[in-house]
Amino acid sequence: MLEEILNSILLVLQVVFWFIGIYYTITSIFGLLEKLKKKNDKFYMPEKKFAIFIPAHNEEIVISSIVDNLRHLNYPEELYDVFVVADNCTDKTADNAARAGAKVLVRFNNTDKGKGYALKWAFETVLFSHNKYSKYDAAVILDADNLAAKDFLLEMNNKLCAGHKVVQGYIDSKNPNDSWITMSYSISFWSVNRLFQSARSFLGLSNEIGGTGFCMDVQVLKEMGWEATSLAEDLEFTVKLVLNGYKVGWAPNAVIYDEKPLTLIQSWKQRRRWMQGFADVCSRYFFKLLGKSLKEGNLAALDCAIYTLQPYVLILGGIMLGLPLANILFFDDDLIILTTQLSPELFYYLGIAQFLLLPVSLLVDNRFSLKLLLFYPAYALFCLTWIPIAVEGIIKMKDKDWSHTLHTRRLSIQELE
Repeated sequence: MLEEILNSILLVLQVVFWFIGIYYTITSIFGLLEKLKKKNDKFYMPEKKFAIFIPAHNEEIVISSIVDNLRHLNYPEELYDVFVVADNCTDKTADNAARAGAKVLVRFNNTDKGKGYALKWAFETVLFSHNKYSKYDAAVILDADNLAAKDFLLEMNNKLCAGHKVVQGYIDSKNPNDSWITMSYSISFWSVNRLFQSARSFLGLSNEIGGTGFCMDVQVLKEMGWEATSLAEDLEFTVKLVLNGYKVGWAPNAVIYDEKPLTLIQSWKQRRRWMQGFADVCSRYFFKLLGKSLKEGNLAALDCAIYTLQPYVLILGGIMLGLPLANILFFDDDLIILTTQLSPELFYYLGIAQFLLLPVSLLVDNRFSLKLLLFYPAYALFCLTWIPIAVEGIIKMKDKDWSHTLHTRRLSIQELE
């Protein structure tokens, strides 16, 4: 009896994993097809006025680099301002930002901590109240460790003028060669840009906000407000946009270079925070998204609902990997465990497809090299660490303490490009 119950549970888990795996494999193919799609992007003269917000907690080492970078963008200087939100800083972040030419907003709040709260306060201070600042058409969010390509605002201007209300840019890597961790992060981000973000753009779904390098129409922001204060504020705001009928656009030529953590410990803390946020957002919004998708036939809502399941999908993947070993170690031959209840070849082919899509995506974007092949074993290990991180994230989803990632890589945009 116990064996039958166990098998039934495992069968359900297998079917769920099979559905999500097939779904992501098929949609990823459209990300490759997007590369072949004829581009009809229209160029618009600079028109939109941007308020660029950089939430920063103890970022004295890197803050001047991004401020200086932003002051020299290929965009009329009268059409954008740079605001550094010095959030609970105990170092020289505010002084260095001001010296570099930014408008500095200093915030101290020992209760409401984290990026989401800092942005909420900054929006209310600059955009939602009557003050000395001019009217802005859009708000741009960047991280203190970022650098922006010179045409970043031009590309965002094009998308906004074309009718998009919220737009995510291309998040590239600032330091891919610093360690095996930074290279693994970089491979992940490059493949996500091609296989996930480009795919959703091609299919007419909503893209996902990636935490940095995105812009929002101020009127939409005022209409919805900014209540995204979880540890995954980017996912939370994406969900709220989709629930309110908006889709996030994709601007692959609006490039932002993001610094990746150097060590496994730093990476673990950052990714755990992401998984805590995902689990929290999923617990509050999954069924709302699912309900909207079923009621309205809204595929963007369904896609977003599936995306919020990421921590649970990672754990499910770990179960799939561990079952054959568990079957050998703990069960006799008469117990038919999950991997033989449905065709094992299905998972075999699914695994091969996912394995091949990654190098193909890198090849399509001219990022593939023999050097990357040497990183594959390390990258595989990096991917496996997501499983215990997801478990820890779900367990600690109600813990709202923000874990700060130290940034130390000072580079100029000229060095990167």
